[in-house]
Parts: sequence; structure tokens; C-alpha cells
Amino acid sequence: MKKQTGLQKPKAVKPLANAGELLQELRSMIEQAKQSVAIAINSSLTALYWRIGCRIRSEILQEKRAVYGKEIVATLSRQLAMEFGQGFAEKKPS
Repeated sequence: MKKQTGLQKPKAVKPLANAGELLQELRSMIEQAKQSVAIAINSSLTALYWRIGCRIRSEILQEKRAVYGKEIVATLSRQLAMEFGQGFAEKKPS
């Protein structure tokens, strides 16, 4: 009598009749998910940048435009870019 180990030999995979169609559908699902993620990230980043701008304006500039505000923004952006990447670097005028 042969002892069973609980492991079974994998069954042979049947070839799919519509493999090309299935592959295209899976590609489409992946692309849709990637697009949804990109949209969500862009929305979140836009809201984040807006909130950062509001905090700088209210906390540092005290709702006024100030020449030193440019220096403060440059300093903050350098510090944030070092920690979080170039997305927080100061934007240079074109």
C-alpha cells in the first residue's frame, strides 16, 4: 500500500480555445486599473499641494504676499525634496 503525502500531482492545463481573447481582456483590465490608480494619485497629489500652499500662506505669510515668501518656499522645497523626492522641488520659471 502506497502512503499518501497529501500532495497531488498537478493536473495538465487544458489549452484555452479563446486564449487570445482572454489575454486581450486581461490586458484591458490591467490598463484600466493602472489608469484608475493614476487618476487617484493625481487627485491626491493636487489636493496635497493645495493644502501645503494653504498652510504656507496662512502660517508663514499670514495671508499676505511677501518677498521673503519666495525664500521660505525655496527652503521648504529643498528640505521636502531631499526627504520625499523631486516632486517637491522648487519649480523654476520657464
